[in-house]
Order: sequence, then structure tokens, then C-alpha cells
Amino acid sequence: MWAGALVSSLLIVGLAGCGGDADSGITQAAVGYGPVAEIVEAPATVTPKAQITVDAAASGSVAQLLVSDGQHVDAGQALLRIDSPEAKAQLDAAKAADAQAASQSKNSSGGTTVVDFTRSQSLADSNAKKAFDAAQSTADQIADPAIKASILEQISSARSDYATASSDVRNTIGNFNKGFASVSDVLGSLGDAQRTQTQAAVAIAQKTVDSLTIKASIAGTVSLRSGIGGGGTSGVDVSSLLSQLGGNLGALAGDAGGLAAAAGGSSGSSGSGTDTVIAQGSPVDSGAPLLVLTDSSALTLTAQVDETAILRVAPGVTANVQLDAVPDANYAATVLSVDSQGQSSSRGGVTYRVRLSLQPGTLGDGSTAPVPRAGMSAVADLKVADRPHVLSVPAAAVVHDGDQDIVWQVTSGVVHRHVVRLGAQGDTNVEIASGLNAGDMIVTAGADKVHDGQKL
Repeated sequence: MWAGALVSSLLIVGLAGCGGDADSGITQAAVGYGPVAEIVEAPATVTPKAQITVDAAASGSVAQLLVSDGQHVDAGQALLRIDSPEAKAQLDAAKAADAQAASQSKNSSGGTTVVDFTRSQSLADSNAKKAFDAAQSTADQIADPAIKASILEQISSARSDYATASSDVRNTIGNFNKGFASVSDVLGSLGDAQRTQTQAAVAIAQKTVDSLTIKASIAGTVSLRSGIGGGGTSGVDVSSLLSQLGGNLGALAGDAGGLAAAAGGSSGSSGSGTDTVIAQGSPVDSGAPLLVLTDSSALTLTAQVDETAILRVAPGVTANVQLDAVPDANYAATVLSVDSQGQSSSRGGVTYRVRLSLQPGTLGDGSTAPVPRAGMSAVADLKVADRPHVLSVPAAAVVHDGDQDIVWQVTSGVVHRHVVRLGAQGDTNVEIASGLNAGDMIVTAGADKVHDGQKL
């Protein structure tokens, strides 16, 4: 909580009326001016500048582990290399399928059979669209942003290549119908168009193999994980998805089945592996977490603010923060942003995520507090209103009556019900926006023990 008690806005004069009101716990005082600070308390967590979980793109084993737990690494630094016979077999199968498609395209020759090439091309375009759409849908499931972006870029490129090849086919068919091209010319053009799928499958398989050498995408501290339990933080088996991609894009070449079969299922070990970390030679599962990179060069705070208070929180609001780990220290913070979308809380309500900057802390003796670590729990007291000099009364003097706020005003020794409108509301004092004037006498304690018309 904010250090130091708020100065009372009232001078308690202790005017006990006849009948021993002081003994009954009823006191009255004149309304005055003073400071009011309204605080919204919210649970919070210390968050790093960036944190990335690196998952295995394929099943296999750790061929080289180039870092240790807790080591600081630079962006682009090699972290480890995975040996994955499965990924290599997938690449070999994709290359074989592409070579077969190339051979079929090269050796295409005409015969005496009359072929409706226009209908064949329309069917090929339809099948190609289905294959690309299926590949796109599969790629959208990949959680790893780097792998996902790379695969989607490859699919987009393959779509463009196919569109160009398809246009060439239609031109060749047009020339054939005019007698300017042979059947073999048309079949060769069709084969070239279909081969764009097998070439895309090769490119995707090659990306899987390339991803076996893992480099740091950000600078940070390494936390090794088990590498066991396919799906990892993304919950998706990346190798299996890439196999589906290859199958979808290679289908038009007539040999996609072999490609999908070559990939097979995950060959890594089973089990959670939560008590172990990877080492050289350790088995890893496709999609399982290998390590976490944490950049703690700049710490922030993430608070969960209840929906009943979120409208009073805005960028620029200051806060005092206490860490569970350092209860005798205070850290300053400032609201950076407020999420527009709420989320259900464990208590059944709705909370909104608020991000705050986090400044160095100070211990009770004035010395510098320890630097927090990412993930630490905290409580943020957000100062949503700060009124240094306003008309105010003790919070205990205000009674909530339905949808009205009232005080008991004392006139000539008689208590009267009086409606007021509140402004900022602190734990100790509340601001009176309207309904009272400075010097008015009100009941300041024992408001629940008086009634309208009572004499003090």
C-alpha cells in the first residue's frame, strides 16, 4: 500500500451532544479540505522483455548441444543440432517424387487417343486449388511463428508458380487446337504445371532438415527443457504437419502417398520428461520443447484488473508495487497499455490485462531493492485518482443507501439524512463532488447508529 497514512480532511472536534454520544461511538466534525488518493489493487506478474520457447521440428536425438542451462546467448548463435533420420527420409522421398514427376513430364508423348485437354486442365486446376488450400489450412496450425511464416511463404510462392505454369498450359492447349502444337507439347506442359507441387514438397522438406540446426532468434538466457512429449507448448506435431503439407502439394504428381508414408509417425520417446533436461544424445519428440530463451534486459509488469475497476485505469497511471519475494520493498511502475479484450477469471468474473513499466525498487531502510526475476508474483496498487486538495470526508461517514450515497448532516444538534455525490474514493477519505460545503457538520463515526431527526 502507499507509504504513510493519508492526512484526514476533517478536524475532529469531538462535539459530544447531551446524552453521551461519545460513549456510544457517535462523533461529529466539520467538513474540510484534504488529499484523497483512490487505489485499485491488482495481482500482477513480472514479465521479461521477450520469452521464446523453441520446439523440435522433427523427431530424433540431440547430435550436438552447444549451450548449457543458464547460459546467456546472442541472437543468431547456434544452440543445438538434431539428428533426425525421419526428416532426412522425408526429404529423400520428396526428391524422389519430384524426380519421377520430372521424368514423366520429359517423356510425355502423344498417341492416337483423342484427349479433351481443356477439361483435363480444368480438373488439374481444381485439384491444385484443393491441394494448396489443404496445405494452407495445415500450415495455419503451426504455432512456431518462424516455421509457420516460412511455410506459408513457400505455399504462396508455389501458388504463384502454379498459376504461371497453368497459364502456359492453357496457351499450349490453345495452340494445339489451332494446329500449332502437338499432343506431346500439351502433355509436357501439363506435367510441368503438376510438378510445381512436388517442387514445393521438396522445398518444405528441405526446410525441415535445415531447421535441425537451431539458432537463437533473440539474445537471452537459456533454460533447457526435456525435449520429450510431442506437441510441446504449441500442442502440434510439426513434423507430422510438414508431412501433410508434402502430401497435399505432391498429390498431383501421383506419388504423394510414398512421401507421406516415408515420414511416418513420431519415433521419439514418450513420457512427460518434466524432471529432466536435454543432453547430448537425448531423444527428442517432434513439437516438444527443447529450451526457452528469456530476455530480461528490460522487465515489465502484467497486472489483471477486475472489470469493475478497469474503466478508471489508463496509460500514464502510476502504481506502487510489492513483490511477494521482497515484501519490505516498494517498486514504482507506470501503466503502458490496457487490453481492450477481457478474459474470464478463475473467480467467474472478467479481468483485463494491464501492462506496466517497472522501475528499480527501494527497501524500507532506503537502500536499493533486489532486481526482480521474470515470473515473480506481485501486487500493484494503481493510483487511479490523486486529489491533493479537495472537499472530503472520512469513508466511514458515507452510507450507501440503494443507488444513493448519503451522510448524516448535523444542524442545530439534530441529525438529517443528506444525499451527496462522490468523486475519488480512497480507503480512508472520499471526495465530495457535490452536496456539502466546507464547515458543514456531519456524523463522522457511528453513522449506522443514528436516524433522521435524532438529537445529539
